[in-house]
Amino acid sequence: MPISNGERHRTKQIGWLRAAVLGANDGILSTASLVLGVAAAHATHSNVLVAGVAGLVAGAMSMAAGEYVSVHSQADTEQADLERERKELKADDEGEHKELAAIYVARGLDPSLAKQVAQQLMAHDALGAHARDELGISKNLHARPIQAALTSAGSFAVGAAMPLLVTAVVPEASLTYVVSGTSLFFLALLGGLAAQVGGAGVTVGAVRVTFWGALAMAITAGVGTLFGTVV
Repeated sequence: MPISNGERHRTKQIGWLRAAVLGANDGILSTASLVLGVAAAHATHSNVLVAGVAGLVAGAMSMAAGEYVSVHSQADTEQADLERERKELKADDEGEHKELAAIYVARGLDPSLAKQVAQQLMAHDALGAHARDELGISKNLHARPIQAALTSAGSFAVGAAMPLLVTAVVPEASLTYVVSGTSLFFLALLGGLAAQVGGAGVTVGAVRVTFWGALAMAITAGVGTLFGTVV
């Protein structure tokens, strides 16, 4: 049974937090940019809304597929490394003891103490000790493809729904201004929340996300305006 000293470490949240923040940010930004680009091309309100819904569905599926493939590749690599390490432990147990002890010496332990630590840890869980200290694979940071895919898809859909709902209720005449303003507000909230959960500066996180969001929406709206003028 794992021992807990009551401390809360943010690394335990990094897997789902990364996927959730990335998904929600992409959902807000891509959908708002899509809506603004289509609206700037002088499309009707209903066409803008249809484009936004299509973007939500396609984006959520794309995020899920991309995140699953990416994280699954990481998981496959981890499993391959663990399997190789398992074979090395069977083939050369003494050599693996020396290798682990050398790692602890490099981190500052006295050679005799490092040897004792390596022996005790390997007696308890040899593969786990090498996975953690040689390969850098831990339970907290272990790749979870399905969790990452579902989190990305769900958070993208939630993020995309925000500018989409605004698009549905705002009159066509003020759609561009209201969607861009509310989307930047949503992005600022998301950036600040992500920074707070991750232990970083809230203001810096909010400003960073808002700046790049405004730039992306401005460029997309500009392309839509140009396309609408030419066509």
